[in-house]
Amino acid sequence: MPKLISLYTGVGGLDFGFEQAGFQTSVALELDPTCCNNLRENRDWSVLEGDIHGISSAEILEAAELATEEPDLLIGGPPCQPFSKSGYWATGDARRLDDPRADTLDAYLRVLSDTRPKVFFLENVPGLAFKGKAEGLNRIVKGVEDINATHSTAYKLSWQIVNAADYGAPQMRERLVLIGDREGREFIFPEATHGPENRQFRHHTAWDALGDLPETPNETGLKMTGKWADLLPTIPEGQNYLWHTDRGGGYPLFGWRRRYWNFLLKLSKDRPSWTIQAQPGSATGPFHWQNRKLSSRELCRLQTFPDDVVLQGSRGDIQRMVGNAVPSLLSEVMGWEIRSQLLDGRTRPNQFKLEPPFRKCCPPENAIAPLPKKFAQLIGEHEPHPGEGRGYAAERRVA
Repeated sequence: MPKLISLYTGVGGLDFGFEQAGFQTSVALELDPTCCNNLRENRDWSVLEGDIHGISSAEILEAAELATEEPDLLIGGPPCQPFSKSGYWATGDARRLDDPRADTLDAYLRVLSDTRPKVFFLENVPGLAFKGKAEGLNRIVKGVEDINATHSTAYKLSWQIVNAADYGAPQMRERLVLIGDREGREFIFPEATHGPENRQFRHHTAWDALGDLPETPNETGLKMTGKWADLLPTIPEGQNYLWHTDRGGGYPLFGWRRRYWNFLLKLSKDRPSWTIQAQPGSATGPFHWQNRKLSSRELCRLQTFPDDVVLQGSRGDIQRMVGNAVPSLLSEVMGWEIRSQLLDGRTRPNQFKLEPPFRKCCPPENAIAPLPKKFAQLIGEHEPHPGEGRGYAAERRVA
């Protein structure tokens, strides 16, 4: 089996996919104790628990029982909040490389330089490559060039922004994927297979992923709470708070685009899920069409984790671990492509193990509830969002 080193492993989202593509995780490095405990409970991988900045590459290789240049693959998704879309939205033109959290990129490059695997795989937020704000991507490119100059390697970097739903995941989730080959071969990203009519298959839906699970799970903490809990049942499947604006089909309770997108966002049975959030508020979706929070098993299904993975911890812990992960099906697809193009020439299978089935009998949309009287006081005229850089958050920054 091809052997890999995993950095910033989290709860193992990437690893579960590469595992299905025939890779063996020789060592997983993760800082968060709850993630490490779950890794140990679900897999027998060697787990290094700690901050990557305090763990040497020699320790990583020793734990993996591998020598320099021996690993087949190095994988990881360095946490890069400064480059996320929400980071730009919250702080304006983010400091990006001046933010100490951007040092995670340098740590990945340090391990890459010291271990020099045959192939490396790095995934991150699409914001890392935003036009005019691509300092993070440029740092990676420059780092790879320095490694080649220092060690006489020929790493060639290929990158692309991909949507997991276009490769069979039942969740719309965009990621920047970078792949480098030590011998200088270019990696050709596979064509998207799922989506519009000109593709091979339709997108997988939330019903495809969840249709065989009980609609009333035996799990505590799923009831929606807070100020807006009674408003969620008045919103149709696949809609959010925009339903209750003067441009929606409900009552004018809010200004157009005055709230964040996931506010009161509800899954639709016949569409892919929206991106699962790692740290949602009480009104942050996506919520289940039964007007409740998603169960831990439902979260794992939408993230295409293998069904034998059982997560332990608080409701917040599980939401955070799953929300911070990458759909495992995406790494299963990329893992087979890496093997086929750059490693052992194995042919990718016709069916991926983590892809959900296509369910033919999708139930009709649930009926919506009437507006509770307590929200009637909100009915009225509400100004729409005035445009980028002029909303409430921008006003607070100026103040």
